[in-house]
Formats: sequence, structure tokens, C-alpha cells
Amino acid sequence: QVRVEESGGGLVQNGGSLRLSCTTSGSIANFDAMGWYRQAPGKQRELVGTITRGGTTDYEDSVKGRFTISRDNAKNTMTLQMNNLKPEDTAVYLCHGLLAYLNVWGRGTQVTVSS
Repeated sequence: QVRVEESGGGLVQNGGSLRLSCTTSGSIANFDAMGWYRQAPGKQRELVGTITRGGTTDYEDSVKGRFTISRDNAKNTMTLQMNNLKPEDTAVYLCHGLLAYLNVWGRGTQVTVSS
């Protein structure tokens, strides 16, 4: 069974930084694309950003210039570097991988930004 698992969440002050990691159980190179989503209390899940097998990235407008997604095929890890965090970034962040037609989700990691 293919799995992805997030790590690195926590509490940070307004303007601070955090780095989230997503590790795959198999080779990350097998995934057609991967991405990060987030869900705040009482809100719908929203896409934060994606990265293709070739390394092309795309981001939701509110995080452009602040968040960076990268992947390390040797470590089977995708990373979300989050800088200049704001209270509105507070949410559970989930890792997603697209493997052929299979959507693989992690359980999520909490990010809380205090004002």
C-alpha cells in the first residue's frame, strides 16, 4: 500500500517560518504529481501548491512569494518551505500524491500561526 506522511508542523509567530516534509513509502519518482493542501476549521480544503514529476511548481495566489515546494527524489521527500507566515495560514496541511489514477493522502499536520 502506497502511503505519504507529513511532518514538521507546529506553532509559530506571525512572520515566522516553518518547513513541512512529506515522505512517501515508495519511490517519489513514481508519482505523476504531488502537492500540499490545507484545511482550516470550518472551511473547505484548498490547494496550496503542486509540483510535477519534472519539478514544475504552481501556487495558490495567497502563498506566492512566501511558500516554496521542492522534492528530493533521493530521499523520497517533498518539502513545503513556508516563510512570512500569517495567522490566516493556520490550518491542517495535507500532503497529496497522484499515482496514475490513485489519489494518496496523508493524515495532515497542524500549523498554527499566532498573531
